[in-house]
Order: sequence, then structure tokens, then C-alpha cells
Amino acid sequence: MKTSITKSKRRFQFHPERAQPQIGQRAAEIQAFGTIAKLPNALSEQVCQGSVERLNQILADTMTLRDLYKKHHWQVSGNTFYQLHLLFDKHYDEQVELVDQIAERIQMLGGLSYAMAADVAENTNIARPPKGREEVPVQLSRLLTAHEIILQGARASARKAAEMGDDGTNDLLVSDVIRTNEMQVWFLAEHLVTSPPVTTE
Repeated sequence: MKTSITKSKRRFQFHPERAQPQIGQRAAEIQAFGTIAKLPNALSEQVCQGSVERLNQILADTMTLRDLYKKHHWQVSGNTFYQLHLLFDKHYDEQVELVDQIAERIQMLGGLSYAMAADVAENTNIARPPKGREEVPVQLSRLLTAHEIILQGARASARKAAEMGDDGTNDLLVSDVIRTNEMQVWFLAEHLVTSPPVTTE
């Protein structure tokens, strides 16, 4: 006895207008920079606005420091080239992580973070370095100055966040931004200590 199996016919439809990328699209911004999209985060819009503004300043400075590390990673020279080449890249990676954490905190508060290099350059407190190569002590000093600018801003912003009840921002600044920058300052500063060579009797 033979059993006939009837396959159901499937209808395939082709929609070329859906498959074609629609390029050159234009529309108004859905949120203007400097505004807050209020989220149910148990913080007032005023608190969120203040934290976003302070975090954006720290973000602009952190993005500048991040790029400064990469510049020095590429351009470092001399007897300590290998060690500093690796150290600068390690610090760069840690700053990249901080950039993402700060930017995401801004978004969590309903704000918008700086994202483009031109906006960062216009708003950072860190002086622009020359395009050319500098000696190692100058590179290290430049990085330490940038770290101190960020630490000053982060400490003041952490205190303000705590005062306003923004515990998440305070935690980010204290646990991540301040601690990471302090550690990196220590590693850099030790390269500038003048110590006598070790001798044995």
C-alpha cells in the first residue's frame, strides 16, 4: 500500500523595495544635546542634568587623555621604549573602558554624551600637545598633568553627586575613575624619580 505525501505549497514573495538599502535618510534629532529624557530612576531631572554636565566634562578630558596615551605609545623612544610602549598601551585600554562607563552613565541619567572628536577638542580642559615627538620626561609630565585635571574634576563631581543623592554617579567616579587614574599616576610618576644606581660593597 502506497501512501502519497502531499507537500504544502509555500508562497514566496519578492519585495525589491524592502531589500534595497534606503540611503541618504534625513530626520530631525530625537533628543537635543543638553536635554534630559527623564527615566524612572528615582532622581529628579535637576539632579540628572547636573550630573550629566559634570560627567560630560570628565568624559571630554578622559577621551583626550585616552588619545594622549595612544600618541605617546606610538611616539615614545629611548632606552625605556619597550616598557613604556607597553605601559602606555595598557593605560590606553583602561581609559577606553572608563570612556565607555562614563558615557553609558550619562545615557542612564537620560542625557547625551560627547561622542565626536571635534566636540571633545572644544570642551576638554587638557592642553593640546604638539604633533611632533617629545622626550620621555615631557611625555610623562604631560600625562601626569592630564591625570591631575581629571582627578580634580572627578573628586569634586563625586562629592556633588553624593550631596545630591546620585549614588550611581558617585560610585562610578570613586570606584572607577578616581581609582584607575590614581593607579596610573603612580605608575607614571615612578618613572620620573631620580635614584642612584644600586651598588654592592
